[in-house]
Amino acid sequence: MGITIYNTLSREKEDFIPLNPPFVGMYVCGPTVYGDSHLGHARSYTVFDVLYRHLKWSGYKVRYVQNITDVGHLTGDTDDGSDKIAKQAVLERKEPVEIAYKYEVSYFDDMKKLNILNPDISCRATGHIIEMIEHIQALIEKGYAYVTDQNNIYFEVRKFKDYGKLSGRVLEETKSGERINIAGDKRNSEDFALWKAADNSHLMKWNSPWGVGYPGWHIECSVMSKKYIGETLDIHGGGIDNVFPHHECEIAQSEALTGKPFIRYFIHNNMLTVNGTKMGKSLGNFIILKDLFKEIEPMVLRFYILQSHYRSVLDFSKDSMNAAKVGFDRMRNSIFSLYKKTKDRKSEGTFRDVDEIFSQFIQAMDDDFNTPIAISVIYELLKLSNTELNKTDSDINKLTYISEKITIMTDDILGIQFNTIEAGVKNHEDQLISFLIEMRKQYRAEKNFKMSDTIRDSLKEMGITLKDGAAETAYTID
Repeated sequence: MGITIYNTLSREKEDFIPLNPPFVGMYVCGPTVYGDSHLGHARSYTVFDVLYRHLKWSGYKVRYVQNITDVGHLTGDTDDGSDKIAKQAVLERKEPVEIAYKYEVSYFDDMKKLNILNPDISCRATGHIIEMIEHIQALIEKGYAYVTDQNNIYFEVRKFKDYGKLSGRVLEETKSGERINIAGDKRNSEDFALWKAADNSHLMKWNSPWGVGYPGWHIECSVMSKKYIGETLDIHGGGIDNVFPHHECEIAQSEALTGKPFIRYFIHNNMLTVNGTKMGKSLGNFIILKDLFKEIEPMVLRFYILQSHYRSVLDFSKDSMNAAKVGFDRMRNSIFSLYKKTKDRKSEGTFRDVDEIFSQFIQAMDDDFNTPIAISVIYELLKLSNTELNKTDSDINKLTYISEKITIMTDDILGIQFNTIEAGVKNHEDQLISFLIEMRKQYRAEKNFKMSDTIRDSLKEMGITLKDGAAETAYTID
């Protein structure tokens, strides 16, 4: 069996069959860079990072494109108001380009801490104004867009018969104030902006055939995905809040121009809540990653995110994060013991029981990227590892084989790094435990079994089990 994906377009799981296998074109909506990244960003981009990693591990040649929105995203996501970046530029008394660059750097810094791979292409909206103008002009010529007396350009939604096929909405459900303010020059309230005229006070503006202005938010993704992937994308991803209106509008303005299907598989991660409430600045529960990373390790957050399926609502709380840390530390300790035993070794041959468990992991990932099941399978493999480690005559070749599979599961596919976090601390722990083992060995040689047993029992209480072998004493961390 191959990979199956839940397609928002069809509302069911489908076998993944790219347009031109083994090549896969994948586009994910990137951040609007007007502020530091938050918890919602961590969830969404971790999800698509794992999807990207698993597709590549499965043999696909993936081109992952992600945009950086540095113009056109208006406050309130309406067709009126100020640009979010321009508004922040006024607040910080900087040029908009300074704001965009500052928070773009901040975004990639946070993603690096989460071990999120950079996309193959990271493209900025301001670098594609010419292509946007060309796309808009073509839509006007085909009769799907119109220029108003105020030199604004809108896509005429009623001309595109399939509008609503992604979200399931019909035009009658698109009410005033729900997604757009009704501008006086629109033909219909549901029409959305492709280009807006700019007055002298607007900070970000470009020359166009219709006068000085700036692009709407939706047009950038259609233009950039077409340029770097093609007219039809295999995968388009984003948060569930992008389904309407953003992705619905992308479909309309893309398919109206090309006459071809825009997306084969739409993938959306579900929303994130904080203590059961939607996260928002006005509610005082808005969590910035840089602040969160002062309290928890970024890898613990990544582990926490992947314990929930991407299509499920993820609720963040201190209790749930603490529980995730316990699970993370448990897994890390077991992996540390395994890696310590198998360091610098390569396995010879295979082991059926290991392969069967590893196969369960791949099956979970192939089944719509079911990371919670995949993580539970890793625990099963670590149980097998711990059992082998506790044997007097443990099979080092089997342990090495397990270690190699664990590396694929954690490092390569899930992107969870255990062997690098707190490496210095772990090294000191290793040295301290080794020192106590040598002390115990000396006490035993002196027949001081009381002190020898005290060291063993004290370590046991701390979750460290000693195992005396014929040549040496090994230990495992429970």
